[in-house]
Amino acid sequence: MYKYKKSIMMLILCQGIFAVSWFNLKELQINRIASTPAFQIRFMEERAGLDASSFMGMVAEASSGQRVVDYSVLERKAKYTLSQEDYDVLLKIVEAEAGCEDMKGKMLVAGVIMNRVESSKFPNTVKEVVFQRGNGTVQFSPVKDGRLSEVKVSEDTKEAVKRVLYGEDITEGALYFAARKYADPERMKWFDNSLTLLFSYGGHEFFS
Repeated sequence: MYKYKKSIMMLILCQGIFAVSWFNLKELQINRIASTPAFQIRFMEERAGLDASSFMGMVAEASSGQRVVDYSVLERKAKYTLSQEDYDVLLKIVEAEAGCEDMKGKMLVAGVIMNRVESSKFPNTVKEVVFQRGNGTVQFSPVKDGRLSEVKVSEDTKEAVKRVLYGEDITEGALYFAARKYADPERMKWFDNSLTLLFSYGGHEFFS
């Protein structure tokens, strides 16, 4: 009788061990599946409610822990397409004219240059706009005093120019700007008498 009870107890114990092992194995399998990129991608797709077409526009790097990036952000197109020469000139004129300005001040100067490129009143390339002469004089003082060729373009200036080239326009249509503090008084008279003051920002006044 004792041996019979002992056998039953051993059988119950073995069944318990088997059950625990089975559940542990299932949990391990579930964890393995959950850690695979395919599962993580599917989970993110369901959670975000993405349809098949929009989901194909995602870069899934779940297995490496990287972010999921929407291709629509990466494929944002520039408003302006410049030659390398024009791009370099734009960077330099913005640095020379607004090197001490904040991001907005730099973007305003870059924006005015691009407004001129698009205007029928001015040449249609950045280089021609920057080096244009009117009544025997250059349009921008850094061209006249040589600063244009000496500046070292900052990362902030590159970012400001990039934002303008990608369509950020805060100029209100300005085609002219001047730093009254440093400008020739006679030249400023022309600005005041012939143009419309739009606003002032940083060290510049902006006109149309």
